[in-house]
Amino acid sequence: MNYNEILKKGENLLKKNKIKNPYLDTELILSKVINRKREEILLNIDNKLKNTDITRFKSYILRRQQKEPMAYILGYKYFWKYKFVTNKYVLIPRPDTELLIEQTLKYLPNDKSKKILDIGTGSGCIVVSVLKERPKCLATAIDISIKALNVAKTNAKLHQLENKINFINIDIDKYKSSNYDLIISNPPYVNSIDLNRLDDDIKFHEPKLALSGGSDGLKEIKKVIIKSKRLLKINGKLILEIGYKQKNISIKILKENGFYINKISKDLSRKDRCIVSTKL
Repeated sequence: MNYNEILKKGENLLKKNKIKNPYLDTELILSKVINRKREEILLNIDNKLKNTDITRFKSYILRRQQKEPMAYILGYKYFWKYKFVTNKYVLIPRPDTELLIEQTLKYLPNDKSKKILDIGTGSGCIVVSVLKERPKCLATAIDISIKALNVAKTNAKLHQLENKINFINIDIDKYKSSNYDLIISNPPYVNSIDLNRLDDDIKFHEPKLALSGGSDGLKEIKKVIIKSKRLLKINGKLILEIGYKQKNISIKILKENGFYINKISKDLSRKDRCIVSTKL
């Protein structure tokens, strides 16, 4: 079987299962299997495949047919300007979360060393992206999942930042180190009803721990705000990702806990997604 034949076969199988981008996904899978760029594949479309490659290709296509996200099949995802290792233990980095990086960089001068805390680091994509842009800063990244933390450590090493980030397997409730200049967090904020309405790719494959914010979606947001009040310096910044219907209640909780609201930013769909606040 040659490249052209297998691409058609893969595309048809994905189409039958109503996968959104069947041709692109098939190309990316073949690219992974034979370790060649997509451009090279298209220039050598009549090249024959080894039997071992055909077997691998079929196993990846089967995973995609079952709605497993491409980021897990390929083992990586691009976020901000960088490539991050991803697997089923971490939430897949999303373009909307890049808002947090944009806002954070505005409050971190290039020439200063600031102390940062990333709560619920997951793949580490947020803290790694920030430190790549602000190399004088130091960070702590915490997560309740040891398996997620191992992915974050891999990503820190991949970007030569393992000496700049201290990774700790702990729930925010139990974390006591304080005096941070800035806290950044993308906590789980999907409520129980919306959790069941998510696309199959997300619902059946991404970690529930990183998605579920309890019955009202606010359980973890509240925890992060209340704890940040103790962990931040006076005038320290809390930069938080929220669900698009959670702006008003999040602002209320922040104000009740002594935070001033600096800015609310909208995501790519023009929905409220990021709150910048200051501890008074």
